[in-house]
This record gives sequence, structure tokens and C-alpha cells, in this order.
Amino acid sequence: MAKLLTEFIGTFFLVLVIGLVVIGGAPVPALAIGTMLMAMVYMGGHVSGAHYNPAVSLAVFLRGKLPGKEVVPYMAAQLAGALAAALAVRAITGRTFAPAPGSGVAIGPALLVEVLFTFALALVVLNAATARRTDGNSFYGLAIGLTVYVGATSSVHISGGALNPAVGIGLTLVDAALSGGTLSHVWLYIVGPFVGAALAAAVFRAQESIADVPVPAAGVRAGDFSVPLPGESQPAEARR
Repeated sequence: MAKLLTEFIGTFFLVLVIGLVVIGGAPVPALAIGTMLMAMVYMGGHVSGAHYNPAVSLAVFLRGKLPGKEVVPYMAAQLAGALAAALAVRAITGRTFAPAPGSGVAIGPALLVEVLFTFALALVVLNAATARRTDGNSFYGLAIGLTVYVGATSSVHISGGALNPAVGIGLTLVDAALSGGTLSHVWLYIVGPFVGAALAAAVFRAQESIADVPVPAAGVRAGDFSVPLPGESQPAEARR
């Protein structure tokens, strides 16, 4: 229960900040969003892993660090947090909004942007927060927050910059229910992030496999490791 509560709280404050800075017209909204995410990651990383994003939960599951029985509860807690935050934004500002592709942007580029930047986010999470070689580091929250800041800044004018199914679904559903908004783009923020997360998990597993291959020590040539077959004498070069 502590894990799910943490996922709810972290996602709630992430989406709350997104709604308030966008509706309020903050000059650098992505900076506030990335900073809040960083703070929430440090708040809950030791409890739940601080995913706050169903796509990240998918990537961590595929990486083998989230039990299958916890995937749906994690995603449900994140979605509940996003919905609660979207309702709180409406209560505070009297307004709602839903992420959407930029004016004149085709669906193809918008989807590609969601895939690419969610891929980057999930790959950073997997390497900074779950890899053996970075275990116990203190920079993981900063790395994740900065990735979201850069990703949101780069993609908001193309795809809307959700990079998170909970963000896309929560804000869009409340906007549709209370302000007559459309659900036509919500699939973009489900398909794009999940595809990006799955690709990131595959790349991470490949990275781990490559990293596990022994590397010859500096100054030692690969040929020096050749082993003579039975009956063969050892090469003179290797005997030296």
C-alpha cells in the first residue's frame, strides 16, 4: 500500500504542476515540471521506485525490476493520481486543458516525438536508477528531472509533450468531461510512450549483455588469449 500511495502522490503533484503552469502561462513551464518530478523522485524512490508514469512502469517491468502482479496496481495508482490532480487544477483555476499536437502538426511526427522522448526518459530511468553499475547513486533524480525538462521543452510544440500515459489520460478525460473537450488525441499519449518504453527496455537489456562480456585488459592484445589445440605447441608470441 505504501508503494501505491507514493505513486499516487508523486503523479498527483507532477500533473498538478503541469496543469497549473500551462493554464497560468508560466514562462518556462517545463522547468517547473522537471523540477517537481525530480523532487518527487527523491521523495519516493526508496519506497516505490518513483515511476509516476505507466510507461516507466512498463519499462521497469520488462527490465525485470517490477513484479508482474504490481504492474496494473502501479498504473492504476498513477492514473488515479493524474485524475485527482486534473480535478484539483479545475477547482483551483476554474479551467481545464488537454495536451494536443501543435497546430498544423501531422499525427506521424507527433507520435514519433512521443516515442523518442519517452524512450530517452525510460532509458535514463533504467540506467540511472536500476542498473548494477549505478546502484546507490545520488544523481538519479536529477538525471530523470532534467530528461523530462529537455523532453517537454523540445516536444511540447510538436506532440504536446506528455511523454506519460497518466498525464495524457488524466488531463484529457477531465477536460472532456467538464469542458467538452475531445478524446481524439488521447491514444497518442498511450501508444507513443508505451512503444518508447518497450524499446528502451530492449536497448537496456542489450547494454547489460554487452557490458557483461569480458574486455581484455589495457595493453593486452586479443591474440594473446588464443589457446593452442591439443597437440599444438604454444605460439612463440604468446610464450613471450
